[in-house]
Amino acid sequence: MTQAFEKPFTATPAHIDELGHVNNAVWVQWIQDMATAHWQAAADPAHVDAYIWVVIRHEIDYKGNIAEGEQVTGRTWIPGEPKGARFARNVEFVGDGGKIKVQALTWWAMIDRQSQRPVRVTPEIAAPFLSKNF
Repeated sequence: MTQAFEKPFTATPAHIDELGHVNNAVWVQWIQDMATAHWQAAADPAHVDAYIWVVIRHEIDYKGNIAEGEQVTGRTWIPGEPKGARFARNVEFVGDGGKIKVQALTWWAMIDRQSQRPVRVTPEIAAPFLSKNF
């Protein structure tokens, strides 16, 4: 496993549902935000310009939640080699005391920006995510 890329999130009034905590749809948005931020931080800028990632599967476990004003740290990492155009990604959100609130395994496909077709993830594209840069 590579080291995780991290990003903080704070629950605002817009994130809160009628149960008084972050809505499940917001957690999904935060998962996407983590993947996008990691891609933009680690990838070669030429690759960011040439390719787009689209989610093809989310497996999410909700283990806890947070209320308005509370913060979690999002962590994401790539657990292994790409498979064709696909890459798996682990994401977790950790609250105070290191307790995992939400955990996910997501699959993403790389799309060529111009043709809008899936393309194989080359070793060059994968390298920054498989090394211990984060």
